Amino acid sequence: MIALQRRANPSQLMGYLAPLIAFALTLLAGLLLFALLGVPVFEAFHAFFIEPISSLYGLAELGVKAAPLIIIGVALSIGFRAQVWNIGAEGQLILGGIFGAAVALYFYEVDAWFVLPLMILASLVGGMLWASVPALLKTRFNVNEILTSLMLTYVAVLLLSWLVSGPMRDPDGFNFPESRLFHDAALLPRILSGTRLHMGALVAIGVVVAGWLLLSRTLLGFALRVNGAAPRAGVHAGFSQNRLVWVALLLGGGCAGVAGLFEVAGPIGQLLPTISPGYGFTAIIVAFLGRLHPVGVLFAGLVMALSYLGGESAQITLNLPLAVTGVFQGMLLFFLLATDVLINYRIIRKQAS
Repeated sequence: MIALQRRANPSQLMGYLAPLIAFALTLLAGLLLFALLGVPVFEAFHAFFIEPISSLYGLAELGVKAAPLIIIGVALSIGFRAQVWNIGAEGQLILGGIFGAAVALYFYEVDAWFVLPLMILASLVGGMLWASVPALLKTRFNVNEILTSLMLTYVAVLLLSWLVSGPMRDPDGFNFPESRLFHDAALLPRILSGTRLHMGALVAIGVVVAGWLLLSRTLLGFALRVNGAAPRAGVHAGFSQNRLVWVALLLGGGCAGVAGLFEVAGPIGQLLPTISPGYGFTAIIVAFLGRLHPVGVLFAGLVMALSYLGGESAQITLNLPLAVTGVFQGMLLFFLLATDVLINYRIIRKQAS
């Protein structure tokens, strides 16, 4: 019988190399998948990984896709380090988009500088309010935050669908479930002409720097890390676990809400029944692929953004289903978890009793 035995001293170097190993294994498995589908392997590889970033416009699109993943991924990684498992970032993203869009539609005919800052503030509040529900249930009733945050995501999806079909629907939109197109004052400024790259990419870099400073240079960051590594030590040190739960969930919710606004006020420009291809869920993979470190999340976010672009490119060039994106993301997560298991455990053979 085969069993796993924990290693006394797991290799720290292999821990850092695990994402690279997982990515390499994903590439090999992807090439095998293409071969089994009867698709020319090298053409598929070029369409999925090379063609999307072979031009300036493609690189800009990489930044557009990576920005929300990085913003959410950094916040989630901080929470995960504290053993606070926010799995509902997708719902918090949707609420942030709804709150920000409400401000944009309220000031629809106002061409003023304060509209966009108000939208950002509203999206921050929206995401944090949605995250406060699992935070309250966790700290007051010890309800598992994984379940509550995840279930609230589906409530957010239904709420968005109702709003764009009713109260927030465009009165001149021929009954299509969508809001009005936002005024120019409610749109994110572009930072590269001729592309869709907006200021959200700069905010994402700022979030990476802020996340690194929080974890490495502040008492709060130290408390979060201690709570995750040794909760009893944190209690003896005087750190309130309930307070840290609130901080971690509100931080994740706020960042997810802002990411939602950057979608509706960026590449979309209005509120639609679907404002995210699953960034809130993919950001969980980004956090672990980045080893729960803000700088690692930056590179992991670029890799996962490339999977979105590659899926779209393969669909257009080789007529492959768009679901191939999810397949690649799933394989990457599987190989990452597998390498982590083998780093921390060794396989042994036990004699059956």
